Amino acid sequence: MALAKEIMGSSLIHRSPQWLLSSSSNSKSKPPVFHFLQMRNENTSSSVRLITKAAGFPFAAVTQDLLNKASTSTSTSTTPSLHVKKEKPVEFKVRAVVTVRNKIKEDFQETVVKHFDAIADSMIGRCIFLELISTDIDPKTKGPKRSKEAVVKDWSKKSNVKAERVTYTAEFIVDSDFGDPGAITVTNNHQREFFLETITIEGFATGPLHFPCNSWVQPTTNYNPPKRVFFSNKPYLPRDTPVGLRVMREKELKNLRGDGKGVRKLSDRIYDFDTYNDLGNPDRGVDFSRPTLGGPQQYPYPRRCRTGRPPTDTDLRAESRVEKPHPMYVPRDEQFEESKQNTFFIKRLKAVLHNLIPRLKASLSINNHDFNDFSDVDDLFSKGLLIKSSLKDQSSVFNKIPLPELVTKIQESSQGLLKFDTPMIISKDKFAWLRDDEFARQAIAGINPVNIERLQVFPPVSKLDSKIYGTQESALKEEHILGQLDGMTVQQAIEEHKLFIIDYHDLYYPFLEGINSVDGRKSYATRTLFYLTPLGTLKPIAIELSVPPSSGGSKQVVTPPVDATTNWLWQLAKAHVCANDSGVHQLVNHYLRTHACMEPFILAAHRQLSEMHPIFKLLDPHMRYTLEINGIARQNLIHADGVIESCFTPGRYCMEISCAAYKNLWRFDKEGLPADLLHRGVAIPDPTQPNGIKLLIQDYPYATDGLLIWSAIENWVRTYVNHYYHGHDGHLVCNDKELQAWYSESINVGHADLSNESWWPPLNNNEDLVSILTTLIWTASAQHAALNFGQYPYGGYVPNRPPLMRKLIPEEGDAEYRDFMANPQKYFLNSLPSLLQATKYMAVVDTLSTHSPDEEYLGERQQPSIWCGDAEIVEAFYAFSAEMRRIEKEIEKRNSDPTLRNRVGAGVLPYELLAPTSQPGVTCRGVPNSVST
Repeated sequence: MALAKEIMGSSLIHRSPQWLLSSSSNSKSKPPVFHFLQMRNENTSSSVRLITKAAGFPFAAVTQDLLNKASTSTSTSTTPSLHVKKEKPVEFKVRAVVTVRNKIKEDFQETVVKHFDAIADSMIGRCIFLELISTDIDPKTKGPKRSKEAVVKDWSKKSNVKAERVTYTAEFIVDSDFGDPGAITVTNNHQREFFLETITIEGFATGPLHFPCNSWVQPTTNYNPPKRVFFSNKPYLPRDTPVGLRVMREKELKNLRGDGKGVRKLSDRIYDFDTYNDLGNPDRGVDFSRPTLGGPQQYPYPRRCRTGRPPTDTDLRAESRVEKPHPMYVPRDEQFEESKQNTFFIKRLKAVLHNLIPRLKASLSINNHDFNDFSDVDDLFSKGLLIKSSLKDQSSVFNKIPLPELVTKIQESSQGLLKFDTPMIISKDKFAWLRDDEFARQAIAGINPVNIERLQVFPPVSKLDSKIYGTQESALKEEHILGQLDGMTVQQAIEEHKLFIIDYHDLYYPFLEGINSVDGRKSYATRTLFYLTPLGTLKPIAIELSVPPSSGGSKQVVTPPVDATTNWLWQLAKAHVCANDSGVHQLVNHYLRTHACMEPFILAAHRQLSEMHPIFKLLDPHMRYTLEINGIARQNLIHADGVIESCFTPGRYCMEISCAAYKNLWRFDKEGLPADLLHRGVAIPDPTQPNGIKLLIQDYPYATDGLLIWSAIENWVRTYVNHYYHGHDGHLVCNDKELQAWYSESINVGHADLSNESWWPPLNNNEDLVSILTTLIWTASAQHAALNFGQYPYGGYVPNRPPLMRKLIPEEGDAEYRDFMANPQKYFLNSLPSLLQATKYMAVVDTLSTHSPDEEYLGERQQPSIWCGDAEIVEAFYAFSAEMRRIEKEIEKRNSDPTLRNRVGAGVLPYELLAPTSQPGVTCRGVPNSVST
């Protein structure tokens, strides 16, 4: 053994499989004859040769220098002579370890098919085949070198194993000059798909080779071509692709693009673009018809994943719908994994939509009463809502609703009571939501902290076309706010950066006539002014409420109260602002800016970036589940008469408002956090600061925590990009055909309606790429988390953030003014959503705010050594993970600092929406890698 260590080096022996070093069974009777096979040693400049027995089995590896010495040694040596055989390669065995993930639960049909597959496998024994593909070219075929096919062993024997993951083995026979494996093909001759996690190849002198798969392998009858291709974890830029893999790399991308024809099957892996032409269902009647989003100038919108369904009978421009509970097509590998399906979203949301809400409607239709007292709202959390009293012979609403213990937030008592968990906003202080300082605090530390801007012109100016909407002069005057400015004039307050505004006037005003014509929907276009106090907190100082001429054409200004009557008018004005804010939050900031605008980049990544591309590997965890969640949204949430239309003020105009925001407000170059803060005027350039900006509201929790995460992402991305694109002259970036095709298609196809805008960032060098990737990762992770996971903690108490309003503010002389004066509390509560609307909304946002147990958070990756075959990058990722842990501790520290009044105080919720990690459930914290809820 000492001689072997001297010849081979102990490190090589230690990492070589034992069977690689074993002798044949006849070694005792006959001295082994060794042959030397030349290979490259990646750690030295010398070549390496394998010593093999005459039977063709590899024994060890020695360097070329030692072989030269051995060949010149004298014949008197006691060591048997070594015969060098260069002209003919020999065959040897390598082993594949295949990891397959089992389904946790199978239906009867799946169980039967699995049983038949096991029988066929035991009888034939040749059902799952693997084939190694070399990075080298075969001089005879001019194609890549291929191993002989290997059969996956013991499939039938392990068919009844209940473990989540099962490993199988296969043995390959390869030639000594095979080179490095760069790909594996998998053929599934079963009748049933299976989920392939990884394949590890053992037996090559370079050590184990990893092939991350994480994909469903379809039966040959479902998939064309029948062989699936998986590449090794080693990343390659297109120009560096080994010759043996180039054609296969291009062919795999072509397969993923498809031909843009036909109806997609659920088993397909085709990524293509289409417009949002499936939100309506005109076959049900004109009330269910909706315009196509994307394409026409009137309704520009990002593209979504194409399904290819036939048109409706009534409108050939509208795609027929797949109605719940049937699944919407997304590429097979984009569908939720079973753990997420079973424990979180699909079954839980579908249970709410398909079972709970219809039964609520049935229960409450006779007496679909309003909230008449605040105790009625409190009862939803303390006593529960009786939902079965009017139903005869009906089983429990919850019999069909699987709510796992970890994430259960809605419970039913034995008396038929639907009971919600107490939202965090009232858990510390039941009346916090009534205070003006809390109303203002939520503008910078709540669920929608991204719309506040610095006021730079007073009065505010509308940008609407005056030829269409008339002159839109603001009703705000200096006398409305002068007494709230601590002795300053309005101009002084503007110059000293003390005035801020949330302006929803232009976004809502064009739709108010349609909204207010619907029974039970009443809205204003609002503007809200805030003053930055010496304590660093904001206080609301005026609210402007506008309605178009068809609704009276009034513009009124409501200011902080001075007596009982004005106090209730002020509360109503704030509620209308919150209803505006809820709509903009859900339709613009949440769905449009994070869900819809990310989808084109994801589709283009799968179509144009090979899985071998280092940028695809970087983006991969940040694309997880997004196509699936967007498909569920189109089917269950944002479609005609869906949850969003029924629960939010704009109703059938919801997605049209989203379109208007995309057309007039969204800009990719302003989606990065520092650029957004500068664009809104809440920060100014300052090169002395870490991000080059200075916040004008120092205690702005979303911004201060967000900038920490933005910097961490940016530093990680810059390290990653500069590692693969050496030099900073942009040559490698400009000449990366896959990278340029991805970015071009994302803009020109995925965002075709805005593709001609001059603000799209260029992609000419490393810094351009760093900026684009940082923006995408920030949007998919931290920005989405800040906008999503507080929906129930803040919105679950409907008076705090009503998603819709049903009454305008009464004015003297109105018939309703007498009712208001007689019982202002009842008038206020009757202006909020009805009991049915509120409980439906609460049930859905509870689900949307829930973390699933399989969540992967920012700074986490499953098996980093497998997703990236580059040790330096894995090490850099560990540094990024450590930085995320440091940020989490810093956020904890800030949430205990009494000088930061927007996150610390009596009854004040700490700001944890950007704290990186979370437990499962509704926690109001945690930053997952991707848009998945």
